[in-house]
Amino acid sequence: MRILVVEDDPRMLALLRQGLEEEGHGVTVAQDGEVGLECARALVFDVIVVDVMLPKMDGLSLARRLRDERNRTPILMLTARDHTIDIVRGLDSGADDYLTKPFSFEVFLARLRAVGRRGPIPQPPHLRVADLELDPAARVVRSCGRKVNLSRTEFALLELLMRRQGNVVPREVIMDSVWGVGANVESNTLDAFVRLLRNKIEPRESGRLIRTERGIGYGIWEPER
Repeated sequence: MRILVVEDDPRMLALLRQGLEEEGHGVTVAQDGEVGLECARALVFDVIVVDVMLPKMDGLSLARRLRDERNRTPILMLTARDHTIDIVRGLDSGADDYLTKPFSFEVFLARLRAVGRRGPIPQPPHLRVADLELDPAARVVRSCGRKVNLSRTEFALLELLMRRQGNVVPREVIMDSVWGVGANVESNTLDAFVRLLRNKIEPRESGRLIRTERGIGYGIWEPER
C-alpha cells in the first residue's frame, strides 16, 4: 500500500516509517498538519495515518478538511487520548478508525489492513497539461504522444506538480513529499531534478510547462502561446 504518515514525534515517525517499509509499503511522511494536508492533496494514498496532536493544524482539522474536499482515502487516527469523547470526536471528524498510544506494531498493522479494506479507492484519472499526459496507475508519461522514461524521483515530482496544476507548490512541500521529511536532500538537488525533468518533458514546440517562483517553489501551467 501507499501510506501517508503525519506524525510530529521524530522517534515515532522513524519507527512507523521503518516498520512499514520493511513490510513492503511505500511511505510518505509529514511532521505537521499543513504539510500533511498538502501531501494528501497532491498524491494518491491507500491509507492516511494521522496523529491528533500536530503543529500548525491538528489531526482532527486535517481529517475534516480532507472530507470537506471529498477526499475519501481511509484515515487511521493515532493519539494518546483514550477517553470516549476523544474517540467520538476523532471518528466524527472523518477518521475511519482510532488507535490509542502506546500500541504494538502488530496491532497497528492489523488496524491498517482493516482500514485499507474499507472499500476501493477510485483509480486516479489521467493527468494532462497541454500535450503532456501522466497515468498514475500505470506510471506512464507521454509527451506529444511519445513515451517519456522517468526515474522514480522524476515521476513523483511530476505527479505532484500535475496534481496541483495552476498552483505554486512550496519547495519544502515538494521536498517532503518526494524525498520524505528528514531526508538528507539539499535544496539545489530539487533544482537539479527540475532541470532534468524539463529536458525530458518540454520539447521546444510545446513551450515551457514548469515555472519557477523564486524563493517560493515550482508549479506547472499550460504554456503561454
